[in-house]
Amino acid sequence: MRMFVKLAVAAALSSVMFAAPAAQASDQTELLDHANQTVNHLKSDPAFSVAAGMIHRARAVLIIPRLVKGGFIFGAEGGDGVLLKHNGRNWSSPAFYSLGSASFGLQIGLEQAELVFIIMTDRALKGIQASSFKLGAGAGITVVTLSSAAEGATSGQGGDIVVWASGTGAYGGLTFNGSVVKARDQWNSEFYGSDVTVSSILANRVHNKGTARLQRNLATVW
Repeated sequence: MRMFVKLAVAAALSSVMFAAPAAQASDQTELLDHANQTVNHLKSDPAFSVAAGMIHRARAVLIIPRLVKGGFIFGAEGGDGVLLKHNGRNWSSPAFYSLGSASFGLQIGLEQAELVFIIMTDRALKGIQASSFKLGAGAGITVVTLSSAAEGATSGQGGDIVVWASGTGAYGGLTFNGSVVKARDQWNSEFYGSDVTVSSILANRVHNKGTARLQRNLATVW
């Protein structure tokens, strides 16, 4: 009887130990599903023809399916996303990231937006690949929002990153100066099953079959 109880306890502990990573991995799977939906929304946007050409030339994309901005006097905005590198006609495995910033001003209500950061230059990609990177001209990285003038803004010295945004509600004052982009190392390790670096993920040295749909969808943008 005692042996049976010991076995039962051991089985229960084992199920808890294995259930926790599975539950955590489901967060990454859900984020990948939402990122795939964001790519579909970008494709159906009237500005897609401009965005498609940029993505064709892009070094990488950072997809934030749900950026939340809220508060009254103090506000904050942030969200999780995935970074994929352009490798020829294909896209790398995605690395999990977070985007966050703090702001001060009159912000009433809660607003949301989905974003695609189209990373046009090597210096911008190298910056984002760092463990924690602050966006803005102070870092030597220029960020512009997608518009009819964005194509010209990406030539010459400017437009390291072009941002496509589709918001719900009046998402005013869309600016990313001072925003911090940070790799989610724990999420990356949990999802790929070992301690991994962003560089190894973007070089396709690790794989998870759950990323295939998003990679295929991005490959059809152009």
